[in-house]
Amino acid sequence: MSHAERKSDSAAPPVFGEDFRAEFETLLAWRRDVRHFTGEALPDGALERLIATTALAPSVGNAQPWRFVCVSSPVLREQLADHVDAASRAAAKAYAPERAAAYRALKLHGLREAPEILAVYSDEKPAAGHGLGIATMPEMLRYSTVMAIHTFWLAARTQGIGVGWVSIVEPQTVNRLLDLPDDWSLIAILCVGYPALQTDRPELAMRGWQDRTVPDIIRR
Repeated sequence: MSHAERKSDSAAPPVFGEDFRAEFETLLAWRRDVRHFTGEALPDGALERLIATTALAPSVGNAQPWRFVCVSSPVLREQLADHVDAASRAAAKAYAPERAAAYRALKLHGLREAPEILAVYSDEKPAAGHGLGIATMPEMLRYSTVMAIHTFWLAARTQGIGVGWVSIVEPQTVNRLLDLPDDWSLIAILCVGYPALQTDRPELAMRGWQDRTVPDIIRR
């Protein structure tokens, strides 16, 4: 172990004061699902720096299974948006008429407006981690990737950048469009850019679809 590493290991932990804790709670409130984007491009290197921040996310066995694919081709972006629109129309048919009308009124993605589109995958056979922690729960790799997405999301919000998670997709269709390895599992399609609407209230709550709730603690 080097001197620098020993010094780092023995360093005093940071003290997070009341002001920081309040700001952190504000950050969590402003981390919302963004559907409306201004279209303004991100600064050079901003996306790369945000993705690099995900290295701080926890992962099972330190496997770091997250894989970020930037969809920059206009053709692929339009195909992806068309796929989501078709899936949304199909999903609307599963609702009762009144709820279906409310569903169709929702804006479910910003794939045509957001300056950056990321497809986030979880590598089911990562070389890193050496299989630690996944013998009985291999899904921990996917959970780890979700933690990386959340880390990315919070880091983006600190810079005024919004993120929208698009989940109304058929993973196999997306995999064919992007031509990616078979042992990568699609976790998320993320729209990334500057929000057109500045609010800390979730859009689904504003539109009467679903409010936030505080979970109960179940004790055994």
